[in-house]
Amino acid sequence: MTTIDWAARSRELAIDGRAVIDGRRVDASEGATIPVISPGSLTHLADLAAGTERDVDLAADRARQAFDDGRWSRLDAAERGRVLVRLADLMMEHLDELALLETLDSGKPIAQTRVVDVPGAAATFRWYGELADKRFDEIPSTPPGSTALVRRVPLGVVGAIVPWNYPLEIAAWKLAPALASGNSVVLKPATETSLTALRLADLALEAGIPAGVLNVVPGRGSTVGGRIARHPGIDVLAFTGSTAVAKQLMVDAGTSNMKRVALEAGGKSSNLVFADADLGLAAAKAAFGAFYNQGQVCSANSRILVERSAHDEFVQLLTEASRAYEPSDPLAGADGNGSLISRAHADDVGAAIALAAGDGTLVSGGERVTITGSDAYLRPAIVTGLAADHDLHRVEVFGPLVAVLPFDGEDEAVRLANATDYGLAASLWTTDLARAHRLSERLVAGTVSVNTVDALGLTTPFGGFRQSGFGRDLSRHALDNYTDWKTTWFQWA
Repeated sequence: MTTIDWAARSRELAIDGRAVIDGRRVDASEGATIPVISPGSLTHLADLAAGTERDVDLAADRARQAFDDGRWSRLDAAERGRVLVRLADLMMEHLDELALLETLDSGKPIAQTRVVDVPGAAATFRWYGELADKRFDEIPSTPPGSTALVRRVPLGVVGAIVPWNYPLEIAAWKLAPALASGNSVVLKPATETSLTALRLADLALEAGIPAGVLNVVPGRGSTVGGRIARHPGIDVLAFTGSTAVAKQLMVDAGTSNMKRVALEAGGKSSNLVFADADLGLAAAKAAFGAFYNQGQVCSANSRILVERSAHDEFVQLLTEASRAYEPSDPLAGADGNGSLISRAHADDVGAAIALAAGDGTLVSGGERVTITGSDAYLRPAIVTGLAADHDLHRVEVFGPLVAVLPFDGEDEAVRLANATDYGLAASLWTTDLARAHRLSERLVAGTVSVNTVDALGLTTPFGGFRQSGFGRDLSRHALDNYTDWKTTWFQWA
Protein backbone atom coordinates (compact mmCIF):
# COMPACT_ATOMS: atom_id res chain seq x y z
CA MET A 1 0.00 0.00 0.00
CA THR A 2 1.01 3.61 -0.55
CA THR A 3 1.54 6.31 2.05
CA ILE A 4 -1.90 7.68 1.19
CA ASP A 5 -3.45 4.23 1.72
CA TRP A 6 -1.84 3.79 5.14
CA ALA A 7 -2.75 7.32 6.16
CA ALA A 8 -6.37 6.69 5.16
CA ARG A 9 -6.42 3.44 7.14
CA SER A 10 -4.96 5.21 10.17
CA ARG A 11 -7.90 7.62 10.16
CA GLU A 12 -10.31 4.68 10.15
CA LEU A 13 -8.78 2.97 13.19
CA ALA A 14 -11.00 2.74 16.26
CA ILE A 15 -8.39 2.92 19.02
CA ASP A 16 -9.38 1.95 22.55
CA GLY A 17 -6.98 3.12 25.25
CA ARG A 18 -8.81 1.55 28.19
CA ALA A 19 -7.26 -1.15 30.37
CA VAL A 20 -8.16 -4.84 30.09
CA ILE A 21 -8.92 -6.35 33.49
CA ASP A 22 -10.76 -9.63 34.09
CA GLY A 23 -11.69 -9.89 30.43
CA ARG A 24 -13.27 -6.45 30.13
CA ARG A 25 -12.23 -3.05 28.83
CA VAL A 26 -12.35 -0.62 31.75
CA ASP A 27 -11.46 2.98 32.45
CA ALA A 28 -8.81 3.76 35.05
CA SER A 29 -10.32 3.77 38.53
CA GLU A 30 -9.83 7.52 38.90
CA GLY A 31 -10.90 8.25 35.31
CA ALA A 32 -7.62 9.94 34.37
CA THR A 33 -6.10 9.54 30.91
CA ILE A 34 -2.82 10.18 29.15
CA PRO A 35 -2.84 11.60 25.59
CA VAL A 36 -1.26 9.29 23.04
CA ILE A 37 0.74 11.32 20.51
CA SER A 38 2.23 9.71 17.41
CA PRO A 39 5.93 10.66 17.36
CA GLY A 40 6.09 10.40 13.59
CA SER A 41 3.51 13.13 12.98
CA LEU A 42 2.71 14.61 16.42
CA THR A 43 -0.97 13.80 15.87
CA HIS A 44 -3.25 12.73 18.71
CA LEU A 45 -4.12 9.03 18.47
CA ALA A 46 -6.15 8.27 21.57
CA ASP A 47 -6.47 8.77 25.30
CA LEU A 48 -4.79 6.08 27.35
CA ALA A 49 -6.14 4.97 30.71
CA ALA A 50 -3.82 6.26 33.43
CA GLY A 51 -3.84 3.19 35.62
CA THR A 52 -3.63 3.52 39.40
CA GLU A 53 -2.40 1.31 42.22
CA ARG A 54 -6.03 0.35 42.76
CA ASP A 55 -6.21 -0.87 39.16
CA VAL A 56 -3.09 -3.00 39.67
CA ASP A 57 -4.59 -4.42 42.85
CA LEU A 58 -7.78 -5.34 41.01
CA ALA A 59 -5.87 -6.91 38.11
CA ALA A 60 -3.63 -8.88 40.47
CA ASP A 61 -6.65 -10.08 42.45
CA ARG A 62 -8.41 -11.28 39.30
CA ALA A 63 -5.23 -12.92 38.06
CA ARG A 64 -4.85 -14.74 41.39
CA GLN A 65 -8.44 -15.97 41.26
CA ALA A 66 -7.90 -17.22 37.73
CA PHE A 67 -4.73 -19.05 38.75
CA ASP A 68 -6.16 -20.58 41.90
CA ASP A 69 -9.37 -21.88 40.35
CA GLY A 70 -7.37 -23.57 37.59
CA ARG A 71 -9.27 -22.20 34.60
CA TRP A 72 -5.89 -21.87 32.87
CA SER A 73 -3.24 -23.19 35.26
CA ARG A 74 -4.80 -26.67 35.43
CA LEU A 75 -5.92 -26.78 31.82
CA ASP A 76 -4.29 -29.55 29.82
CA ALA A 77 -0.96 -28.24 28.53
CA ALA A 78 -1.80 -29.28 24.98
CA GLU A 79 -4.99 -27.23 25.13
CA ARG A 80 -3.11 -24.20 26.45
CA GLY A 81 -0.78 -24.63 23.52
CA ARG A 82 -3.64 -24.80 21.03
CA VAL A 83 -5.06 -21.55 22.42
CA LEU A 84 -1.70 -19.78 22.04
CA VAL A 85 -1.42 -21.03 18.47
CA ARG A 86 -4.93 -19.68 17.79
CA LEU A 87 -3.75 -16.35 19.20
CA ALA A 88 -0.82 -16.39 16.79
CA ASP A 89 -3.24 -17.05 13.93
CA LEU A 90 -5.46 -14.15 15.01
CA MET A 91 -2.48 -11.82 15.19
CA MET A 92 -1.61 -12.63 11.59
CA GLU A 93 -5.24 -12.18 10.56
CA HIS A 94 -5.02 -8.69 12.12
CA LEU A 95 -1.52 -8.06 10.74
CA ASP A 96 -2.24 -4.73 9.07
CA GLU A 97 -4.15 -3.38 12.07
CA LEU A 98 -1.47 -4.34 14.58
CA ALA A 99 1.35 -3.11 12.33
CA LEU A 100 -0.37 0.22 11.79
CA LEU A 101 -1.01 0.65 15.53
CA GLU A 102 2.64 -0.12 16.24
CA THR A 103 3.87 2.32 13.61
CA LEU A 104 1.62 5.16 14.71
CA ASP A 105 2.40 4.57 18.38
CA SER A 106 6.18 4.18 18.10
CA GLY A 107 7.29 5.91 14.91
CA LYS A 108 8.63 2.65 13.44
CA PRO A 109 8.38 2.28 9.66
CA ILE A 110 5.34 0.28 8.55
CA ALA A 111 7.70 -1.80 6.39
CA GLN A 112 9.29 -3.08 9.61
CA THR A 113 6.25 -3.52 11.83
CA ARG A 114 4.39 -5.40 9.12
CA VAL A 115 7.27 -7.67 8.11
CA VAL A 116 9.27 -8.02 11.35
CA ASP A 117 7.55 -6.92 14.55
CA VAL A 118 4.04 -8.35 14.29
CA PRO A 119 5.04 -11.61 12.53
CA GLY A 120 7.84 -12.01 15.06
CA ALA A 121 5.47 -11.60 17.99
CA ALA A 122 2.98 -14.05 16.44
CA ALA A 123 5.78 -16.56 15.83
CA THR A 124 6.73 -16.32 19.51
CA PHE A 125 3.23 -17.27 20.65
CA ARG A 126 3.15 -20.07 18.10
CA TRP A 127 6.54 -21.45 19.20
CA TYR A 128 5.66 -21.53 22.89
CA GLY A 129 2.21 -22.83 22.11
CA GLU A 130 3.76 -25.77 20.28
CA LEU A 131 6.22 -26.25 23.15
CA ALA A 132 3.59 -26.19 25.91
CA ASP A 133 3.05 -29.96 26.11
CA LYS A 134 6.58 -31.00 25.21
CA ARG A 135 8.27 -30.45 28.54
CA PHE A 136 9.11 -33.51 30.60
CA ASP A 137 9.04 -34.04 34.33
CA GLU A 138 11.38 -36.41 36.18
CA ILE A 139 11.23 -39.58 38.26
CA PRO A 140 14.67 -39.64 39.87
CA SER A 141 16.34 -42.56 41.57
CA THR A 142 15.20 -42.97 45.21
CA PRO A 143 15.69 -45.72 47.84
CA PRO A 144 13.61 -48.92 47.55
CA GLY A 145 10.06 -48.46 48.76
CA SER A 146 9.78 -44.87 47.55
CA THR A 147 9.06 -42.93 44.40
CA ALA A 148 9.63 -39.23 43.78
CA LEU A 149 7.99 -37.06 41.15
CA VAL A 150 9.89 -33.90 40.20
CA ARG A 151 7.68 -31.56 38.20
CA ARG A 152 7.98 -28.12 36.66
CA VAL A 153 5.10 -26.06 38.06
CA PRO A 154 3.92 -22.51 37.28
CA LEU A 155 4.71 -19.93 39.94
CA GLY A 156 1.36 -18.12 39.98
CA VAL A 157 0.85 -14.48 39.00
CA VAL A 158 3.46 -12.86 36.79
CA GLY A 159 3.92 -9.10 36.62
CA ALA A 160 5.48 -8.10 33.30
CA ILE A 161 6.81 -4.63 32.51
CA VAL A 162 7.89 -4.05 28.91
CA PRO A 163 9.59 -1.14 27.07
CA TRP A 164 8.63 1.11 24.20
CA ASN A 165 11.23 0.12 21.61
CA TYR A 166 9.68 -3.27 20.69
CA PRO A 167 6.26 -3.01 22.34
CA LEU A 168 4.55 -6.06 20.86
CA GLU A 169 7.55 -8.34 20.37
CA ILE A 170 8.97 -7.99 23.88
CA ALA A 171 5.48 -8.34 25.35
CA ALA A 172 5.28 -11.65 23.48
CA TRP A 173 8.69 -12.68 24.83
CA LYS A 174 7.29 -12.38 28.37
CA LEU A 175 3.69 -13.43 27.86
CA ALA A 176 4.13 -16.52 25.68
CA PRO A 177 6.35 -18.56 28.04
CA ALA A 178 4.50 -17.32 31.13
CA LEU A 179 1.12 -18.32 29.70
CA ALA A 180 2.37 -21.57 28.17
CA SER A 181 3.53 -22.57 31.66
CA GLY A 182 0.07 -21.95 33.15
CA ASN A 183 0.62 -18.64 34.93
CA SER A 184 -1.71 -15.66 35.01
CA VAL A 185 -0.27 -12.25 34.05
CA VAL A 186 -0.59 -8.55 34.82
CA LEU A 187 1.13 -6.70 31.97
CA LYS A 188 2.23 -3.08 32.11
CA PRO A 189 3.12 -1.80 28.64
CA ALA A 190 5.22 1.33 28.21
CA THR A 191 3.22 4.53 28.54
CA GLU A 192 4.51 5.66 25.14
CA THR A 193 3.45 2.46 23.35
CA SER A 194 0.50 0.67 24.97
CA LEU A 195 -1.87 0.32 22.03
CA THR A 196 -0.77 -3.03 20.57
CA ALA A 197 -0.60 -4.68 24.01
CA LEU A 198 -4.19 -3.65 24.70
CA ARG A 199 -5.35 -4.93 21.34
CA LEU A 200 -3.41 -8.14 21.93
CA ALA A 201 -5.43 -8.70 25.11
CA ASP A 202 -8.64 -8.45 23.08
CA LEU A 203 -7.34 -11.06 20.64
CA ALA A 204 -6.21 -13.30 23.51
CA LEU A 205 -9.77 -13.41 24.82
CA GLU A 206 -11.05 -14.18 21.34
CA ALA A 207 -8.50 -16.98 21.04
CA GLY A 208 -9.80 -18.60 24.22
CA ILE A 209 -7.57 -17.38 27.04
CA PRO A 210 -10.01 -17.14 29.97
CA ALA A 211 -10.93 -13.82 31.54
CA GLY A 212 -8.56 -12.81 34.32
CA VAL A 213 -5.60 -14.76 32.96
CA LEU A 214 -4.16 -11.88 30.93
CA ASN A 215 -4.71 -8.37 32.29
CA VAL A 216 -3.17 -5.23 30.78
CA VAL A 217 -2.89 -2.12 32.94
CA PRO A 218 -1.42 0.91 31.15
CA GLY A 219 -0.16 3.94 33.03
CA ARG A 220 2.91 5.64 34.36
CA GLY A 221 5.83 3.52 35.44
CA SER A 222 6.19 5.06 38.87
CA THR A 223 2.56 4.22 39.63
CA VAL A 224 1.65 1.04 37.78
CA GLY A 225 5.13 -0.46 37.47
CA GLY A 226 6.01 0.41 41.04
CA ARG A 227 2.87 -1.21 42.40
CA ILE A 228 3.48 -4.37 40.34
CA ALA A 229 6.97 -4.61 41.84
CA ARG A 230 5.70 -4.08 45.37
CA HIS A 231 2.47 -6.07 45.15
CA PRO A 232 2.44 -8.92 47.68
CA GLY A 233 0.20 -11.06 45.48
CA ILE A 234 2.47 -11.05 42.42
CA ASP A 235 4.96 -13.93 42.44
CA VAL A 236 7.28 -13.07 39.54
CA LEU A 237 8.44 -9.81 37.99
CA ALA A 238 9.71 -9.88 34.39
CA PHE A 239 11.18 -6.61 33.12
CA THR A 240 12.93 -5.16 30.11
CA GLY A 241 14.14 -1.58 30.35
CA SER A 242 16.84 0.61 31.85
CA THR A 243 19.36 -0.49 34.44
CA ALA A 244 18.34 2.30 36.81
CA VAL A 245 14.72 1.14 36.83
CA ALA A 246 15.78 -2.51 37.12
CA LYS A 247 17.74 -1.71 40.27
CA GLN A 248 14.73 0.00 41.82
CA LEU A 249 12.50 -2.93 40.92
CA MET A 250 14.91 -5.27 42.71
CA VAL A 251 14.60 -3.12 45.83
CA ASP A 252 10.81 -3.05 45.55
CA ALA A 253 10.62 -6.80 45.03
CA GLY A 254 12.96 -7.51 47.91
CA THR A 255 11.23 -5.25 50.40
CA SER A 256 7.74 -6.56 49.55
CA ASN A 257 7.25 -10.31 49.15
CA MET A 258 10.72 -11.18 47.79
CA LYS A 259 9.17 -12.01 44.41
CA ARG A 260 11.43 -13.52 41.78
CA VAL A 261 12.76 -11.15 39.17
CA ALA A 262 14.02 -11.65 35.62
CA LEU A 263 15.64 -8.47 34.31
CA GLU A 264 16.93 -7.47 30.89
CA ALA A 265 18.41 -4.09 31.65
CA GLY A 266 20.18 -2.50 28.74
CA GLY A 267 23.63 -2.60 27.26
CA LYS A 268 26.49 -0.90 25.49
CA SER A 269 27.40 -3.60 23.05
CA SER A 270 30.67 -3.72 21.14
CA ASN A 271 31.41 -4.78 17.58
CA LEU A 272 35.00 -5.93 17.00
CA VAL A 273 36.22 -5.80 13.40
CA PHE A 274 39.57 -7.33 12.47
CA ALA A 275 41.41 -6.39 9.28
CA ASP A 276 41.05 -9.90 7.83
CA ALA A 277 37.24 -9.63 7.79
CA ASP A 278 35.10 -8.87 4.76
CA LEU A 279 35.03 -5.15 5.52
CA GLY A 280 32.19 -4.33 3.15
CA LEU A 281 29.89 -6.91 4.72
CA ALA A 282 31.08 -5.98 8.20
CA ALA A 283 30.28 -2.31 7.57
CA ALA A 284 26.83 -3.06 6.16
CA LYS A 285 25.99 -5.24 9.14
CA ALA A 286 27.54 -2.74 11.56
CA ALA A 287 25.22 -0.04 10.21
CA PHE A 288 22.28 -2.36 10.79
CA GLY A 289 23.51 -3.20 14.29
CA ALA A 290 23.92 0.46 15.23
CA PHE A 291 21.08 2.21 13.38
CA TYR A 292 18.20 -0.24 12.93
CA ASN A 293 15.06 0.87 14.79
CA GLN A 294 16.64 4.32 15.05
CA GLY A 295 19.32 2.82 17.29
CA GLN A 296 16.68 2.26 19.96
CA VAL A 297 17.78 -1.30 20.66
CA CYS A 298 19.13 -2.54 23.99
CA SER A 299 21.67 -4.76 22.23
CA ALA A 300 22.62 -2.18 19.57
CA ASN A 301 26.29 -2.42 18.59
CA SER A 302 26.91 1.23 19.43
CA ARG A 303 30.66 0.80 19.99
CA ILE A 304 32.63 -0.33 16.94
CA LEU A 305 36.24 -1.34 17.59
CA VAL A 306 38.29 -1.69 14.40
CA GLU A 307 41.82 -3.00 13.94
CA ARG A 308 43.95 0.08 13.29
CA SER A 309 45.16 -0.97 9.83
CA ALA A 310 41.54 -1.21 8.61
CA HIS A 311 40.10 1.74 10.57
CA ASP A 312 39.99 4.42 7.88
CA GLU A 313 38.68 2.14 5.15
CA PHE A 314 36.04 0.75 7.48
CA VAL A 315 34.83 4.21 8.52
CA GLN A 316 34.37 5.15 4.88
CA LEU A 317 32.41 1.95 4.21
CA LEU A 318 30.30 2.47 7.34
CA THR A 319 29.49 6.02 6.26
CA GLU A 320 28.23 4.73 2.93
CA ALA A 321 26.25 1.94 4.61
CA SER A 322 24.61 4.37 7.03
CA ARG A 323 22.75 6.02 4.16
CA ALA A 324 20.38 3.04 4.14
CA TYR A 325 19.08 4.30 7.49
CA GLU A 326 18.07 7.82 6.55
CA PRO A 327 14.77 8.83 8.20
CA SER A 328 11.54 8.98 6.24
CA ASP A 329 7.78 9.02 6.77
CA PRO A 330 6.95 5.84 8.75
CA LEU A 331 3.87 5.30 6.58
CA ALA A 332 5.81 5.49 3.32
CA GLY A 333 6.42 1.75 3.21
CA ALA A 334 10.10 2.38 2.50
CA ASP A 335 13.31 1.02 3.97
CA GLY A 336 15.28 3.17 6.38
CA ASN A 337 14.36 4.66 9.72
CA GLY A 338 11.26 6.22 11.18
CA SER A 339 11.12 8.70 14.02
CA LEU A 340 12.54 8.36 17.50
CA ILE A 341 10.03 7.63 20.24
CA SER A 342 9.47 11.32 21.04
CA ARG A 343 10.74 14.83 20.47
CA ALA A 344 12.11 14.82 24.02
CA HIS A 345 14.13 11.68 23.34
CA ALA A 346 15.37 13.18 20.07
CA ASP A 347 16.51 16.19 22.12
CA ASP A 348 18.50 13.91 24.43
CA VAL A 349 20.10 11.95 21.61
CA GLY A 350 20.86 15.19 19.74
CA ALA A 351 22.60 16.52 22.84
CA ALA A 352 24.70 13.34 23.06
CA ILE A 353 25.67 13.72 19.40
CA ALA A 354 26.67 17.37 19.93
CA LEU A 355 28.80 16.44 22.96
CA ALA A 356 30.52 13.61 21.12
CA ALA A 357 31.13 15.84 18.08
CA GLY A 358 32.72 18.44 20.33
CA ASP A 359 35.11 15.91 21.85
CA GLY A 360 35.82 13.95 18.68
CA THR A 361 35.07 14.08 14.94
CA LEU A 362 31.54 13.85 13.58
CA VAL A 363 32.16 11.94 10.38
CA SER A 364 28.58 11.81 9.17
CA GLY A 365 24.98 12.53 10.14
CA GLY A 366 23.47 13.80 13.35
CA GLU A 367 21.18 16.39 11.78
CA ARG A 368 17.63 16.86 13.06
CA VAL A 369 15.03 16.31 10.33
CA THR A 370 11.37 17.36 10.15
CA ILE A 371 8.97 14.97 8.41
CA THR A 372 5.16 15.09 8.37
CA GLY A 373 5.18 17.89 10.91
CA SER A 374 7.43 16.18 13.47
CA ASP A 375 11.09 16.88 14.20
CA ALA A 376 11.60 13.64 16.15
CA TYR A 377 13.88 12.37 13.37
CA LEU A 378 17.69 12.17 13.35
CA ARG A 379 20.12 11.18 10.64
CA PRO A 380 22.44 8.37 11.81
CA ALA A 381 25.62 9.79 13.32
CA ILE A 382 29.15 8.35 13.21
CA VAL A 383 31.80 9.73 15.56
CA THR A 384 35.53 8.95 15.66
CA GLY A 385 38.51 10.23 17.62
CA LEU A 386 37.03 9.90 21.10
CA ALA A 387 39.26 8.84 23.98
CA ALA A 388 38.85 5.23 25.05
CA ASP A 389 37.42 6.34 28.40
CA HIS A 390 34.89 8.78 26.89
CA ASP A 391 31.36 8.44 28.24
CA LEU A 392 30.02 7.57 24.80
CA HIS A 393 31.88 4.25 25.04
CA ARG A 394 30.14 3.45 28.33
CA VAL A 395 26.75 5.22 28.53
CA GLU A 396 23.71 3.86 26.68
CA VAL A 397 22.37 6.64 24.43
CA PHE A 398 19.59 4.59 22.77
CA GLY A 399 19.63 6.44 19.48
CA PRO A 400 21.26 6.46 16.02
CA LEU A 401 24.77 7.28 17.24
CA VAL A 402 27.84 5.07 16.97
CA ALA A 403 31.46 5.62 18.09
CA VAL A 404 34.33 4.02 16.15
CA LEU A 405 37.63 3.38 17.94
CA PRO A 406 40.84 1.72 16.65
CA PHE A 407 42.64 -1.07 18.50
CA ASP A 408 45.97 -2.86 18.21
CA GLY A 409 45.86 -6.61 18.79
CA GLU A 410 43.47 -9.05 20.40
CA ASP A 411 44.22 -8.19 24.00
CA GLU A 412 43.44 -4.50 23.54
CA ALA A 413 40.30 -5.33 21.57
CA VAL A 414 38.96 -7.50 24.38
CA ARG A 415 39.97 -5.01 27.07
CA LEU A 416 38.15 -2.17 25.29
CA ALA A 417 35.11 -4.33 24.57
CA ASN A 418 34.77 -5.38 28.20
CA ALA A 419 35.37 -1.88 29.62
CA THR A 420 31.71 -1.32 30.41
CA ASP A 421 29.26 -2.08 33.20
CA TYR A 422 27.09 -4.05 30.78
CA GLY A 423 27.28 -7.51 29.26
CA LEU A 424 24.36 -8.01 26.91
CA ALA A 425 25.78 -8.60 23.44
CA ALA A 426 28.91 -8.36 21.31
CA SER A 427 29.84 -8.97 17.69
CA LEU A 428 33.14 -10.19 16.25
CA TRP A 429 34.32 -10.10 12.65
CA THR A 430 37.26 -12.26 11.51
CA THR A 431 38.02 -15.06 9.06
CA ASP A 432 40.33 -16.68 11.62
CA LEU A 433 38.26 -19.46 13.22
CA ALA A 434 40.71 -19.95 16.08
CA ARG A 435 40.57 -16.23 16.87
CA ALA A 436 36.77 -16.31 16.76
CA HIS A 437 36.67 -19.09 19.36
CA ARG A 438 39.42 -17.54 21.46
CA LEU A 439 37.90 -14.09 21.69
CA SER A 440 34.25 -15.10 21.97
CA GLU A 441 35.22 -16.93 25.17
CA ARG A 442 36.79 -13.78 26.59
CA LEU A 443 34.03 -11.31 25.69
CA VAL A 444 31.60 -10.66 28.55
CA ALA A 445 28.25 -10.90 26.76
CA GLY A 446 25.15 -13.04 26.86
CA THR A 447 25.32 -13.41 23.07
CA VAL A 448 28.43 -13.14 20.90
CA SER A 449 27.61 -12.88 17.18
CA VAL A 450 30.48 -14.01 14.95
CA ASN A 451 30.55 -12.53 11.44
CA THR A 452 27.09 -11.07 11.94
CA VAL A 453 25.46 -8.68 14.43
CA ASP A 454 22.83 -8.98 17.14
CA ALA A 455 21.96 -12.58 16.31
CA LEU A 456 18.93 -14.00 18.09
CA GLY A 457 16.18 -16.51 17.48
CA LEU A 458 13.36 -18.30 19.20
CA THR A 459 15.59 -21.31 19.92
CA THR A 460 18.42 -19.40 21.62
CA PRO A 461 18.31 -17.58 24.98
CA PHE A 462 18.64 -13.79 25.05
CA GLY A 463 19.89 -11.87 28.08
CA GLY A 464 23.04 -10.56 29.67
CA PHE A 465 25.59 -10.44 32.43
CA ARG A 466 26.72 -7.66 34.77
CA GLN A 467 24.31 -4.72 34.86
CA SER A 468 22.52 -5.97 31.76
CA GLY A 469 20.53 -8.10 34.17
CA PHE A 470 19.81 -11.79 34.63
CA GLY A 471 17.29 -14.32 33.44
CA ARG A 472 16.71 -15.11 29.79
CA ASP A 473 14.04 -14.41 27.18
CA LEU A 474 13.39 -16.76 24.25
CA SER A 475 14.14 -20.49 23.94
CA ARG A 476 13.17 -23.20 26.42
CA HIS A 477 15.23 -21.39 29.03
CA ALA A 478 12.67 -18.57 29.28
CA LEU A 479 10.38 -21.07 31.01
CA ASP A 480 12.81 -20.98 33.94
CA ASN A 481 11.63 -17.44 34.72
CA TYR A 482 8.06 -18.57 35.30
CA THR A 483 8.32 -22.10 36.71
CA ASP A 484 10.24 -24.05 39.31
CA TRP A 485 10.77 -27.62 40.38
CA LYS A 486 8.40 -29.22 42.87
CA THR A 487 9.19 -32.60 44.44
CA THR A 488 6.49 -34.99 45.63
CA TRP A 489 7.92 -37.98 47.54
CA PHE A 490 5.87 -41.15 47.98
CA GLN A 491 6.98 -43.55 50.70
CA TRP A 492 5.05 -46.73 49.98
CA ALA A 493 7.02 -49.39 51.85
